[in-house]
Amino acid sequence: MSKNLSALSFRKGVEKNVFERMVDAADKAGTAENNEVVHQMGQDHLFGDAITLGAVSFYDFLKKENEGKKVFVCNGSACLCAGTQDKLHHTLETLFKPEEIGHICCLGRCHEGGALQYQGKNYSGQSDAALEELVKTGKGDAEDRYAVVSHLQPPQLTADFPGIDAYYEPFKKLIAGGDRDALGIELKESGLRGRGGAGFPLHFKWSSCRAAAGAVKYIVCNADEGDPGAYIDKYLMEKQPHSVLLGMMVAGWFAGAEHGILYIRAEYPDSVTIINEAIEDLRAAGLLGRNILGTGFNFMLKSIKGAGAYICGEETALLASLEGQRPEVRTRPPFPTIEGLFRKPTIVNNVETLANIRTILTLGGKGYAQIGTKQSTGPKLLSLDSHFVRPGIYEVAMGTPLQTVIDLAGGFKTRIKALQIGGPLGGIVPMSHVGKLTIDFESFKYEGFMKGHAGVVSIPESMPMIEYIQHMFQFTADESCGKCFPCRLGSTRGKELIAKARSDSSYKIDRELITDLLDTMEQTSLCALGGGVPLPIKNALQHFDAELKEYFKS
Repeated sequence: MSKNLSALSFRKGVEKNVFERMVDAADKAGTAENNEVVHQMGQDHLFGDAITLGAVSFYDFLKKENEGKKVFVCNGSACLCAGTQDKLHHTLETLFKPEEIGHICCLGRCHEGGALQYQGKNYSGQSDAALEELVKTGKGDAEDRYAVVSHLQPPQLTADFPGIDAYYEPFKKLIAGGDRDALGIELKESGLRGRGGAGFPLHFKWSSCRAAAGAVKYIVCNADEGDPGAYIDKYLMEKQPHSVLLGMMVAGWFAGAEHGILYIRAEYPDSVTIINEAIEDLRAAGLLGRNILGTGFNFMLKSIKGAGAYICGEETALLASLEGQRPEVRTRPPFPTIEGLFRKPTIVNNVETLANIRTILTLGGKGYAQIGTKQSTGPKLLSLDSHFVRPGIYEVAMGTPLQTVIDLAGGFKTRIKALQIGGPLGGIVPMSHVGKLTIDFESFKYEGFMKGHAGVVSIPESMPMIEYIQHMFQFTADESCGKCFPCRLGSTRGKELIAKARSDSSYKIDRELITDLLDTMEQTSLCALGGGVPLPIKNALQHFDAELKEYFKS
């Protein structure tokens, strides 16, 4: 059935996208879950009402419960650990009716805390007076301020933008007379691995799509950075948008694709605006469209705004979303490079991965590989939360000691007992282990953690670890696509176990029971959401046993 729906969606193409119609309907009415709207979209795209309603009702910002919401409070891990949201919610209750206040995760304001979204803009760290002024007049300070520090000389991902002409010079040379085979060698020699968390070799993915049969191919930028604590992609899209777009254009030239789509989460409204402006600048410069600079290369770019679904950070769920289907994870193989968007060969890379491409063009593959370690090459960005003295974006070479990053940021404002690195699926690193870690894939894996996207959430000593474990189970239960039982049911049962132990002092959790639950989720879930969340919980159980033992049978 889903293949048939992909084919039906392909009939309309990228420009008349059914998912965009869903989002537009919700922007106008507060929800797309309207019988008339659902019926019309189902009829136009030959999906039928049931399929369309099934998709619409999945997303936070499209479903009926969203109607009437006027302000959204971030409930992500970084804001939870910042301890700002209870006070923020209390203040907003004096300005809005309870039913007008919704929740959202995550706004990428992890460097400050107190994050909220109002009238399509993100705010954080607002005083009570500033909030009242914002609601009464619609005027407020939405500026996003944080440190941007490079430990590399010269900086790569954080370098100043020299202007379109100079920045795109390597791309112009590439498409004017470049050799795709030669570029493939450079990509392989660079050793670049995906920055979304999995660390998959980029050259293998790109070469697979290039070799795949089919005249129609796509490049998709996964800009659905939903990990609480991570605002790396947000920085790149808002401060370095052309680094991302150039990477997509090179991918299109290499693989033989003519369309590039950026799927940008609705929680980042400024990213959507700035990327769209950058695309228009490229059109004006003659770098997009048909027969670019007379080279015969055709390439178009467009952004599509998401609708509030963490699971769309998983590449196959994202592709289903773009097709207007319910964003459920697909089994693999086939992989997206063979059957991706509309079941056509597709390269899916995250924002930071694509931003690395220009450095490979300018330094060459071997030059790029000189940055970092043998197995983890190149520069890496980290985003640090509000517990650091200087929170913000930090650029380091792969292999840099984690302690060095902490020192660059001036250490912590408060007493911290652990760091969760890599979002809700990343490991929980006790401070006693920080000195053992370097910023690369191998170090984290060897020590029993996961680097992931490298967003850093600091867990203060005042945060009970049992509460944080419940938060992670709750997050997974809320965000599961529901396709596989281990994730959907396992996260819910885990949340219930922890909640019962916290509320009833006579109840103790059986260790064998929770171990079996975590092992089942880890080994049998379809994707990294259900399969990944057991890692940080196991880390917490191992390293904070003294704090947690009162909740478990001895």
